[in-house]
Amino acid sequence: MSQLKVYNFMGIRRYAVVFSALMLIVSSLSLYTQGLVLGLDFSGGTQIEVGYEQPANVAELRTKLETAGFDSPVVIHFGAETDVLIRMQGEPDQGLAERVYNVLQVDGEKVELRRVDFVGPQIGEELRDDGGLGMLTALALVMLYVAIRFQLKFSIGAVLALGHDVIITLGVFSLARLEFDLTVLAAILAVVGYSLNDTIVVSDRIRENFRKIRKATPVEVINESLSQTLWRTINTSVTTLLVLLALFFIGGELIHNFAIALMIGVGIGTYSSIYVAATVMLAMDVDREDLLEPVEGELVDDLP
Repeated sequence: MSQLKVYNFMGIRRYAVVFSALMLIVSSLSLYTQGLVLGLDFSGGTQIEVGYEQPANVAELRTKLETAGFDSPVVIHFGAETDVLIRMQGEPDQGLAERVYNVLQVDGEKVELRRVDFVGPQIGEELRDDGGLGMLTALALVMLYVAIRFQLKFSIGAVLALGHDVIITLGVFSLARLEFDLTVLAAILAVVGYSLNDTIVVSDRIRENFRKIRKATPVEVINESLSQTLWRTINTSVTTLLVLLALFFIGGELIHNFAIALMIGVGIGTYSSIYVAATVMLAMDVDREDLLEPVEGELVDDLP
C-alpha cells in the first residue's frame, strides 16, 4: 500500500447507516404529511413586475398588499433594488395586475407596470409532472451508465446515493417550508450531477485499487481509495460552497432557494459519496472477482 495516511472511514459505517436512515425517515415523513410549498411555476398564478424610481422596501410592499386583502403575496427584488417582482398564487386573473398596481400607487409613488405573466394550474401541473419524470429518467440513465462503466454493484450504490441526496434535500425544503419552484428543481438536477461526479471519482479509484492491491480486504481497499480521494473531494466541495455562498448573499432574493438547494445538495452529496455508495457496495459483498475482467495482453504474473 501507499504511504498515504489511510483513514478508517468504513469503521463507522454502521453509525452512518443509522444517521442516513434517520434523515431519510424524517424527510419522507415531512414530504408525506405536509408536502412541498409549491411555487407559482407549479401551482399556477400571476406574476407582476413593477419598477420604482427609488429603491423599494419589499417588506412594506408585502404588508401593503396583505392589508389590501391580497392573500400571501410573494414580493421580492428582481435584479436592482428598484425592480420588484410580485407573485400571487391561484387562478390567473386579468384584472389582478390592475388592482395590485392601484394599491401600489396609493401613497402617490411613481410605479411602472412592466410585465404581467399568467401560469395556469394545468400548465403548472404539467411542469411538475415533467420535472419529476425528468429526474427519474436521469436516475435511470445514471444507473445504466455506471453499470456499463463499472459494475452492477457500483451502479446500485451510485443510484441509492443519488436518491438519498434528492430525498434529503427535498425533505429540508419541506421541513423549512421553503418555496419549491423551477429554479429549485434545476438545483436538484444539478445536485444529481455533482453527487454523481463525486461518486464516479471514488468508484474509479476503488476499482483501480481492487486490481492493484492484491492482499487486502474490501474494507481496506475502500478505506485506501477514500483516503486517496479525500482532499480532492474536500477541495471541490469547499470551492463550490464558496461560490454558492456568494450567490446566496449577493445574488438577490430570486435565487436564494436555488443557492440553498445546492448548498444542501453539495454537503449531503459529499457525505453520500463516502458513506452511502461505498457502504452499499460492501453490503453487496463487492470483491476483486467482480472487477478483474480479463484484458488481452494483460500481465498476470503478480496474481496470487
